[in-house]
Amino acid sequence: MNLEEYFARTGYKGSPEKQDLETLTDIFQHHIRAVPFENLSIHCGEKITLELEHVYNKIVRRKRGGWCMENNQLLGWVLKCLGYDASFLGAYVFNPHQNAYASIMTHLLVKVVIDGKAYIVDGGFGVSYQMWQPMELVSGKDQPQAPGIFRFTEKNAIWYLEKMRRKQYIPNQNFSNCDLLEKKECRKVYMFSLEPRTVEDFRSQCTYLQTSPDSLFTKKSICTLQTTGGFRALIGWTLSETTYNYKENMDLVEFVTLEDKEVEKTLKEKFNITLDRKLVPINVKGFYTI
Repeated sequence: MNLEEYFARTGYKGSPEKQDLETLTDIFQHHIRAVPFENLSIHCGEKITLELEHVYNKIVRRKRGGWCMENNQLLGWVLKCLGYDASFLGAYVFNPHQNAYASIMTHLLVKVVIDGKAYIVDGGFGVSYQMWQPMELVSGKDQPQAPGIFRFTEKNAIWYLEKMRRKQYIPNQNFSNCDLLEKKECRKVYMFSLEPRTVEDFRSQCTYLQTSPDSLFTKKSICTLQTTGGFRALIGWTLSETTYNYKENMDLVEFVTLEDKEVEKTLKEKFNITLDRKLVPINVKGFYTI
């Protein structure tokens, strides 16, 4: 494993010599625009494992994406190699359909400290809840970014992330009530403590998420990638492309339904993904919004 190969994968051509916020942001943005958040392994007969070398080969050499435990583990390794003070945290994801946070810790995050200031670096959430810049770990401060306004709130040593979005313009009115559309303008995302975690803390959850019939990830095949102006997502057979701030305080969300024969071509053209095995798309209604 080497950093030059990783940077070739993400297209980063800057100098990583300085361990400052500007360099961190640049490396991070190249990652989220090159490496999809995806769970396609589950739906094409592959097993997701958390060994770093396996994650590296999958994302860097096979040019695949991954979910948080893969994306953020790789990102954490890169930052540590570069000399950043980086560590892992664990979060409990908010389920809007149950209006509650998950009871098990399934989301791996990276915390980075620069000049005494702590930042959360999360390259593994995808869709419109994917931050585009490291977020300063301060409570009650609005942090506007291209996807919307993010905010941390701390209460009794527990940190909560929420996001405020813009209004949405959907040209294809057949999708105006699509279950993939988030209806609330302010949405809770996850909660976490500052207790340091290791990848070992996520092994049982990794198995659960890819095998349990109750898991979101067995109910939907998901591939999503950030772009320079928004993001695109393929959920089952539904392809969406979102453009942030298309008009003042308005995001453009375009939908199209693919046929089976179009899925493989779309993964290659829109997400730069070529699978070794045949994908079986799935999209059980509910459970997930973009």
